Amino acid sequence: MSRALLNATRSLAEEVDRLHFGEPTAYVYNPLVYAREAHEQYLRQFGSGRKRVVFLGMNPGPWGMAQVGVPFGEIGLVRDWLGIDCAVGRPDPEHPKRPITGFDCQRSEVSGRRFWGLMRDRFGSAEAFFADHFVLNYCPLVFMEASGRNRTPDKLPAEERQPLYAACDRFLVRALDVLGAEILIAVGGFAEHCLRRNAPDARILRILHPSPASPAANRDWAGVVEVGLEEEGVW
Repeated sequence: MSRALLNATRSLAEEVDRLHFGEPTAYVYNPLVYAREAHEQYLRQFGSGRKRVVFLGMNPGPWGMAQVGVPFGEIGLVRDWLGIDCAVGRPDPEHPKRPITGFDCQRSEVSGRRFWGLMRDRFGSAEAFFADHFVLNYCPLVFMEASGRNRTPDKLPAEERQPLYAACDRFLVRALDVLGAEILIAVGGFAEHCLRRNAPDARILRILHPSPASPAANRDWAGVVEVGLEEEGVW
């Protein structure tokens, strides 16, 4: 595992853990802390060496990385395809409607199922995919309102976004330098803005976010992405 990538991730976890967020954000989860073992297992198994392609997502989903500490972390695929399965702690405080049950979670993260399902179907083994690919999230935090409603980082007020983005930008620059990717692929528009801000000279592509909230993503997301990356010469 790259010690530099591990150190960058630990620094990010500590930095964002010191930030404060006000209403309507009522709960903030940091899976880099309570799911540290699982996330660092992901780094140990797949984060070594330089990568040709890096995918960047936005922040954890409530039934994915929030549960198991892995980007786009649909539980079944993380356990059975990535081979990661370990104890996960609990955030404090924890929203009663959004409990963290780790690998025992019975909910499925649709975005993660689509994302990792495509990689499994395309590459066969996780080792084949990670030989020259890697997947990062820009922001490690999960934000929730008192109702349990998810809030994305771009919906935070400016005075909260600025220190958060500064910490995440520092991490992204460090991580991309370590990984040395030739091609950066933004999963959605937010991630594209983050990449263009922090890696303006890189080759940056954008794919549709696999969220079921996007009508376009519900029409053969995997097929559209696969064809698009083939046409761009990525695959």
